[in-house]
Amino acid sequence: MSSVAILGCIWGDEAKAKIVDVMGSDADIVVRFQGGSNAGHTIICDGKKYVLHMIPSGIVTPNLQCVIAPGVVLNPIEVIDEIKSLKNAGVSFDDRMFIDPRVSLVLPIHKILDCKAEDDCAQKKIGTTKRGIGPAYSDAVARKGLKLYHLYDLENLGANLTKLYNYHNMAPEDLLNEIEQLKMAAKYLKPFVKQTPYFLNEQYKAGKKIIFEGAQGSLLDITYGSYPFVTSSHTISGGISIGCGVAPSRIDKIIGVYKAYFTRVGEGAFPTELFDATGEQIRTQGNEFGSTTGRPRRCGWFDAVAGRYTAMLNGLDEIAITLVDVLAKVGDLKICIAYEIEGETVTEFPAEASMLAKAKPVYEKMPGWDEDISGITNYEDLPQNAKNYIKRVEELLETPVKIVSVGPDRKQTIFL
Repeated sequence: MSSVAILGCIWGDEAKAKIVDVMGSDADIVVRFQGGSNAGHTIICDGKKYVLHMIPSGIVTPNLQCVIAPGVVLNPIEVIDEIKSLKNAGVSFDDRMFIDPRVSLVLPIHKILDCKAEDDCAQKKIGTTKRGIGPAYSDAVARKGLKLYHLYDLENLGANLTKLYNYHNMAPEDLLNEIEQLKMAAKYLKPFVKQTPYFLNEQYKAGKKIIFEGAQGSLLDITYGSYPFVTSSHTISGGISIGCGVAPSRIDKIIGVYKAYFTRVGEGAFPTELFDATGEQIRTQGNEFGSTTGRPRRCGWFDAVAGRYTAMLNGLDEIAITLVDVLAKVGDLKICIAYEIEGETVTEFPAEASMLAKAKPVYEKMPGWDEDISGITNYEDLPQNAKNYIKRVEELLETPVKIVSVGPDRKQTIFL
């Protein structure tokens, strides 16, 4: 296989960055195809922790090249800070990272707009990260935003910024300072700028192994997620071609990443959410706090209705199930196999957020396990109840489980 897509299949935070990191050991290129700094990807390698927001997870693997594709929205100041922080941690960027000039920019005005929208009591609260991602995508669709290549048109940079502020009926606090900041960012980022569709297609033809890394989860997709409590881009496998300029026929394998339980950050319905001591135990044992926001994540049982839906949307070839170790000593486990909505039992994920909010989970109970499995490296050595649980997930999602993660370090990974 020359290319592999690794996609989160819940509401994000599935530990997909760890799977990218593990799979990246024999890859050549890792590509981010959507999203922005609202993503928080945590990697632990030999006890060292890296938190990434815009830079692909493969950057911590030496010699692996990383691409920020056109479908990403980029905050130029924040990505420079991220690069500098990683360099200080010993990560090399020499001929290792490329940014497409078509990426849309996240500018100070977008953060202001994001915060105003979230704080406006007249609007529905979405629970965004307030990093300006939604407004940046909105401006791109409205053909009013700035691309990275606009930063190199120095003659018109000020006029383009002014037009953007006028479009939103706003006045910049300090336009001259903002222009200078963007000029400095443009200079710093210049060595990374490359037309990545050409690069990726050439590398694919040359037989290089490419990993397409998703940000956020499938249930946050702008079209197929639990709208309006979604992100502003296409997080499913279909978004790869749009975001990268790589044809669908060149995506050779699709791996879906699921947690052994479900979590969600922000607003929106969550049918299997737990509000009791079990939910708090899972949150504590799983350290369920957002990498980007620090917010405590909402925790609940595995939802096979939502899981089947995202497996179908993405056309999954196989599954990686993560944080299985967190379920130790939780007691009996539950898996949602259907919803009850207005007296009717359904097995399809509802299109309407209002119907999802009414969904009552129909559970199947399974015995749990008490053993610590975080040091196990052979699947056969797992407790029988853990293997039964994984097998049941595999059956319900009609997709084979090929990777089991039992801890945050790359070494804590079992391949089937």
